[in-house]
Amino acid sequence: MNRLQTADYIVFFIYFIVISAYGYYVYQRKRTTSNSSTEFFLAEGSLTWWAIGASLIASNISAEHFIGMSGSGFALGLAISTYEWMAAATLIVVAVFIIPVYLKNRIFTMPQFLSKRYNDKVSTIMAVFWLLVYVFVNLTSIIYLGALAISSISNISFEWSIVGLSLFSVIVTLGGMKVIGYTDVIQVFVLIAGGLVTTYLAISLLSEHFGYGGNILKGLGVLRREAPTHFHMIFDKSNKYYPELPGISVLIGGMLVNNLAYWGCNQYIVQRALGADLKTARKGILFAAFLKLLIPVIAVLPGIAMYVLHKNGMFQAEMMDNGVIKPDHAYPTLMNLLPAGLKGVAFAALTAAIVASLAGKANSISTIFSLDIYKKYFNKEASDRKLVLTGRWAVVISMLIAAIVTPALRSLDQAYQFIQEYVGFISPGVLAIFLLGFFWKKTTANAAMAGALLTIPISTVLKFLPTWTNGAFPDYPFLDRMEIDFILITVTMILMSLWKPKKENDTHVIEVDRSMFRVSTGFVIGSIIICGILAALYTVFW
Repeated sequence: MNRLQTADYIVFFIYFIVISAYGYYVYQRKRTTSNSSTEFFLAEGSLTWWAIGASLIASNISAEHFIGMSGSGFALGLAISTYEWMAAATLIVVAVFIIPVYLKNRIFTMPQFLSKRYNDKVSTIMAVFWLLVYVFVNLTSIIYLGALAISSISNISFEWSIVGLSLFSVIVTLGGMKVIGYTDVIQVFVLIAGGLVTTYLAISLLSEHFGYGGNILKGLGVLRREAPTHFHMIFDKSNKYYPELPGISVLIGGMLVNNLAYWGCNQYIVQRALGADLKTARKGILFAAFLKLLIPVIAVLPGIAMYVLHKNGMFQAEMMDNGVIKPDHAYPTLMNLLPAGLKGVAFAALTAAIVASLAGKANSISTIFSLDIYKKYFNKEASDRKLVLTGRWAVVISMLIAAIVTPALRSLDQAYQFIQEYVGFISPGVLAIFLLGFFWKKTTANAAMAGALLTIPISTVLKFLPTWTNGAFPDYPFLDRMEIDFILITVTMILMSLWKPKKENDTHVIEVDRSMFRVSTGFVIGSIIICGILAALYTVFW
């Protein structure tokens, strides 16, 4: 039944009250500093390691995972989990080698790093790129998938779902990073609990359908037996989904470029750790890496279960739209089967994921706009109070724009892959600029400018040249295109830097020394455990 019952509304109302009340409590607790820009944008010094880790995951996990990744699980299988599991390994790299550089140099925003390391031109160009991607790709896709899910499981229309999600997210975001960070702890608990409820339903349904009376372990066995092709992590070229997850590239090629750019050079992710000390930041990031290992359980397994059920004659109408199978309908269909009360839990979990992610992205939009655009070009003498006010207006306006654009995405089949591909148009250039900026002092501002300007044209040419040449040029998978793009830009930047070296009096340097990369014994042990789990997973499901 595509509507929420009274018990579901009660559960959701409790969730809403708890989040709102706790957010207000956190906001009031340090009200004396509420007009400080560093407090509003970074929650400087006030987030614990568990709040940082939870906030990282809450900002990352959204409707694109519950809806989009379940849809990709339906279509591709467990292989889509590589985005999550390889992210866990990437987070360790970020904690060891990248976060120390930001903290040592008092970096608050990614454009600020580019300005300090290169110049204001590079910084501004990338700030504009990020703002455009955050508003027109990230915010819109999350609102779209969230509204799709909510309208599928309730009597709330798609349009009103957009309005409700946008307003709820704005309310949370206006309290600043401190409110976002601590409410994200509750959001993560709710989204994992609700996600596990839906996964349990999916596996038990499968078990019942095959005569095992809801036995979960038997259901997992059925899953492997009935969908053996859905349990391979690495595709070969004979697999029809190879263009989306091209073989070994999901480990060491384009996926590494994608993950390093996302987790190490992305404002709305890195921002969670920028207000903490190094020890706290590293512990928080390691905690997030552990949580990432769980995400396929709540996001991918339900999609594979729906594939098996659909293959065996169930949910034929629910998975179709105008005669076409829509993988992104898998998760909403499952949620509709939950009993009253539990459906409210799953609904709250989905809303928590959407709102937390929207709030994180909106806060980063306000941070970049206020500190790197407004203060630099419109009001250099802006007070902290003025910056905070500007940031809040940026939140409202960006969310309004995204809400207006969102309905244009209704033609998508697998929104998760859409997000990954088009965010990947700028990721290779971003990563090249940052890595060379971190670790090669000879990198020049002109080389960074070239990298910033070339990343989208190269990505565009690699994507459309096969069509323009009627197949004469190879049609590379998008992850391979990201790898090629990254290599071309890196080589170009190195050659330009060697051709016209930096002047001796160039002051655009970043402080880096080996002592920054030393880690504690506890961090090493945690990292080894994560890597061991990953090795086991890829060995079993290769």
